[in-house]
Amino acid sequence: MPDQLEPMPGDWQRALAIVAHPDDLEYGCAAAVATWTDAGREVAYVIVTKGEAGIDTLEPAKAGLVREREERASAAVVGVTQVEFLDHADGVIEFGTALRRDLAAAIRRHRPELVITLNPVDTWGGTYWNTPDHRAVGTAVLDAAGDAGNRWIFPDTEAEPWNGVRWVAVNGSDSPTHAVDVTSGLERGVRSLLEHRAYIEALTSEDPEEYARNLIEGFARESGERFGGRPAVTFRLFTR
Repeated sequence: MPDQLEPMPGDWQRALAIVAHPDDLEYGCAAAVATWTDAGREVAYVIVTKGEAGIDTLEPAKAGLVREREERASAAVVGVTQVEFLDHADGVIEFGTALRRDLAAAIRRHRPELVITLNPVDTWGGTYWNTPDHRAVGTAVLDAAGDAGNRWIFPDTEAEPWNGVRWVAVNGSDSPTHAVDVTSGLERGVRSLLEHRAYIEALTSEDPEEYARNLIEGFARESGERFGGRPAVTFRLFTR
């Protein structure tokens, strides 16, 4: 049996998920978000771009509006009402102090104990090259979790410093350490991804519901092999 994963910590109330694009959370951890909001926890989303370069058949000005609308709808499915867009340019996000400042400011506004982001390393599974946006945002989130608590770094943000981030959880990691049982949230995880219908229809000729269900349920079953056989969403957890 493969090494078993630890359960994610449960002694927190507020989480903030920060990713590059609309749909990044729905392809990974929306089912976990549904499970957490069911338990009375608060989760907010910060999306760095509007995903305007993500639909080949739709010009960016129109695609951004569609994808923002789809993201808000998908968040609502899993109990998230706070969704912010930072309006960085899709596909060309630049890692650096400007991005770190925006993310530190978001963490200071939302004051989470748990911060969630997406795989920042070069590949998915050592086979598929990760996108520059994912790499830039994931790395900047790990940095910004510390920046947010230092009053001398980015002192001009509107919100006061926040040193209350206890963990950063990276979804989509090739080397996860923890998992969440998503038995109760799995169906909403599927429906959350399905809200990205325009994106999915541009991506594949497969029936959107079949595509979303096969993908999300398949990920959860595979992850569950390291979590007592229960459907799971996995994270690599960094403690601060």
